[in-house]
Amino acid sequence: MTALAIFDSAGEMGELYRQKDWSGCPLGAPDTWPKRLLGYLDMILRMPTGAILFWGPEHIQLYNLAYADIMGPRHPRYLGEPYRDCWPDTFPTIDPMMRRVMQGEVVQVEDALIPVTRYGFNEETYFTFSFVPLRGDDGTIDGFIQPINETTKAVLAERRLATLHALAPRVGAGTDAVSDAVAALRANAEDLPFAAIWVLRNGALAAPATIALGEVSAALDEAARGVLASGELLMVDDIGLLVGDAALGPWPEPTTTAILLPLRRGEGEELRGVVALGLSSRLAFDSNYRVFVESIARELASNLAFEHEDRERARLTAELARRNEQLTELDHAKTAFFSNVSHEFRTPLTLMVGPIEDALADQDEPLGPHQRERLTLVERSGARLFKLVNTLLDFSRIEAGRSQVRFEPVDLAQLSADLASAFRSLVERSGLRLVVDCPPLPGPIWVDREMWEKIVLNLLSNAFKFTFQGEIGVRLRWTGTHAELAVSDTGTGIPAAELPRLFDRFHRVEGARGRSFEGSGIGLALVQELVRLVGGEVRVTSEPGVGTTFVVTVPSGVGHVPDDQREAKSQAGEASAAAASFLREAAAWADEPPADEDVTSQEKAAVPAGVLPRVLLADDNPDMRDYVRRLLATRYSVRAVANGIEALAAVKEELPDLVLSDVMMPGLDGFGLLAALKKEPRTHLVPVILLSARAGEESRVEGMEAGADDYLVKPFAARELLARVAARLEIARMQSRMQAELERLVDDRTAQLREANHELESFSYSVSHDLRAPLRHILGFSQLMEKSSKGTLDPKTQGYLKTIADAAERGGKLVDDLLAFSRMGRSDMRRADIDLARMIADVRTELAPEQEGRKVTWNVGTLPTVQGDPSLLRLVMKNLLSNALKYSRPRAEAVIEIGGRERLHDVEIWVKDNGVGFDMRYVDKLFGVFQRLHTTEQFDGTGIGLALVRRIVVRHGGTTSAQGKVDDGATLTFTLPRPAT
Repeated sequence: MTALAIFDSAGEMGELYRQKDWSGCPLGAPDTWPKRLLGYLDMILRMPTGAILFWGPEHIQLYNLAYADIMGPRHPRYLGEPYRDCWPDTFPTIDPMMRRVMQGEVVQVEDALIPVTRYGFNEETYFTFSFVPLRGDDGTIDGFIQPINETTKAVLAERRLATLHALAPRVGAGTDAVSDAVAALRANAEDLPFAAIWVLRNGALAAPATIALGEVSAALDEAARGVLASGELLMVDDIGLLVGDAALGPWPEPTTTAILLPLRRGEGEELRGVVALGLSSRLAFDSNYRVFVESIARELASNLAFEHEDRERARLTAELARRNEQLTELDHAKTAFFSNVSHEFRTPLTLMVGPIEDALADQDEPLGPHQRERLTLVERSGARLFKLVNTLLDFSRIEAGRSQVRFEPVDLAQLSADLASAFRSLVERSGLRLVVDCPPLPGPIWVDREMWEKIVLNLLSNAFKFTFQGEIGVRLRWTGTHAELAVSDTGTGIPAAELPRLFDRFHRVEGARGRSFEGSGIGLALVQELVRLVGGEVRVTSEPGVGTTFVVTVPSGVGHVPDDQREAKSQAGEASAAAASFLREAAAWADEPPADEDVTSQEKAAVPAGVLPRVLLADDNPDMRDYVRRLLATRYSVRAVANGIEALAAVKEELPDLVLSDVMMPGLDGFGLLAALKKEPRTHLVPVILLSARAGEESRVEGMEAGADDYLVKPFAARELLARVAARLEIARMQSRMQAELERLVDDRTAQLREANHELESFSYSVSHDLRAPLRHILGFSQLMEKSSKGTLDPKTQGYLKTIADAAERGGKLVDDLLAFSRMGRSDMRRADIDLARMIADVRTELAPEQEGRKVTWNVGTLPTVQGDPSLLRLVMKNLLSNALKYSRPRAEAVIEIGGRERLHDVEIWVKDNGVGFDMRYVDKLFGVFQRLHTTEQFDGTGIGLALVRRIVVRHGGTTSAQGKVDDGATLTFTLPRPAT
């Protein structure tokens, strides 16, 4: 298709494309545009809702007529121009999203606040849109499409309705009405940046209650008195004249406009006061805004009216009558809406279903098998929609009082038996029994034949939907004054708590197991209304797991029949064609394709060789299930089931690579299936995509919070479904490979560490034993020489001996630490309750030689009881206290704090000093073997002490940590499990 042909078919928008001078546009002349670009342009120009195509690195804008409304004055100037030039005001918000979509991500946003400047000010606007990347054959992204709707009106309406709802029930005495109103208005600063409420008491205005204003200026107070005197509202365009230079409102642009309204419930009503409301700087004061502020004034006036002293009963009754009248009008409007919508649906449905039936019946130009199959699916769905529309139309006529009842004498036994027999083939094919027991009655019964047909067919259809074994019974009895029809089943039954609401409009029994979850929830409500119209009554009895019986009674004779509604004689004949639509819908529940139906040979031929990813599909609608299965079958091995219970059984037989599930299903719905899969270790990583007819952010969030990997709203495009399934499978494959690689690396590193640790322990143990004896001999020999010399040695020799002795002593300590470190993995541990305070006192005595010539302050706080190996934990405390002494400043007072506390699951102990500290960049190495806390030459040590501390603590099931700063001290902390009680 050429560009000119696309423009010709696009009407007004196409003419703009044709007239535009494209010579200065980066895209060039339209006849040079790529075919892919032309295809996408043709698609968006045909879309009924707003859509825009961004092409190339500069994001050139090509959009349809509906999007022109969003452009505002920017249209058509920026058609074919870069996005950044057109929307500098939204570019900082949208550009990050565009970058993401150019990397292949689909971006979806609902009711997002995106301020735009279209009419001379920065507007508060909300949009729902998505960015969908457009990939070329080589995988590169040339651009993206943005379907978009402006939802500003809906968001504002919801916000304002919440404010009015908060105002409406606030009825009380004294100042309660005003204080409640202040709370309600303060919650909507976006629409009402400030407010002031003056109440008229004893003929004078009381001091006003304010929101965001503080004290009311004299000018504003005078304006309120003027409104009270005139009884008319007042608009103030420059509120600086009234409230000064205060910056009011939640937006960067301060509000400049206010409106003052008299408080009265309606024309001629008594004035109750005045309210001043600030108006948003980001919203135009249109008719909706005006209705909103006037409604606030009326609700305030109503609440204040209820505060008056006597609360006159006559006035209260009048107010209640007015409210009831409004509700009645609303109910009539709703009924008219259903009636009009139903009528409007019938015409396009007729134009859709009629040609489809003609095409299926055409013998001159018969359809191919695949086309016939597709159109048959459309025909069944159209017929079901027709039935729903007809039911809504019937109900709306009844509610509006326009339903024409034509009574005639009817052989009720014959008519009821004929209607029931129409279901016989379907019932028996489903493995059930149909019992029809309708003996002749003494005479005809006056009913509306068409209404009686709908009563019986609705009850039969309902019984079949919820019955899986046993029988369905249709029995007619004569009671002497009434004919009594009973439609019974041995189905799932109805809980007693649900019976009182069973005939309510749109009520559906939660969790009921049926052949399908579909239905409008209006069938039984229609039955009740039809029975009432023919002068009868309907009742129901039920027991869960046993069955349900509906009983319809209609009186004999003609005493209940108005003269103007009687037909002269009966319109004799068999059951009408009305049964056909009920049978077709019920047949769809029963004559469904097998759950594991194989793909056709042609579909198999299209599947590439090799092992296919396994997709489990769960949907209770047979047509939808078959349609989705066919979409997926060319690429995947698909198993289709009818509900969540069957899906769980299928998962136990064979683990799928992905689960695609409808949300609303009988037995176990999509959320229940999702929860069951995520709970089991075997299936919790299987990706799950939910399909639902429930649109909106709340439904999507509910699905994602439940753990779904994706959420797709019906109706959806086939390409979108395939793309999302493929993406989720690819993500799952990548996660599986990464998990396997990570597990392999962990296993390898664990084995290497185990081997290295074993070698280190063996080496330490061996070297320590070999060094221990000679070091002790050196230390003993040097000490013996010094003692035996009796002071005869010269100072130089004496210094050598001391150096040798100190070195031997340090070497002995290193050997002792190495032995303790190496024995940690070999020795057994014993556990006992330990008094830490006593242990620390003993350790301090042992460390007394290290404190000689230094001033040390010990601050020992309250210490909890711990449980562990006493000798090992003594080593921990000795190393920590020795460490604190060692790294104290030599010529400064050492302050060492020891404390502890019990926590929920463990006990925490810390040792804090005011020494040289350390650099937190190296904190991870602090407890390593041969690491030293500080590198200053004057501080020596083995580098084993803190490693030994960590090893002992970890072996007790605890943890170690440290905090410090160079030249500002250090805190070493360890935890141990709480002692068992």
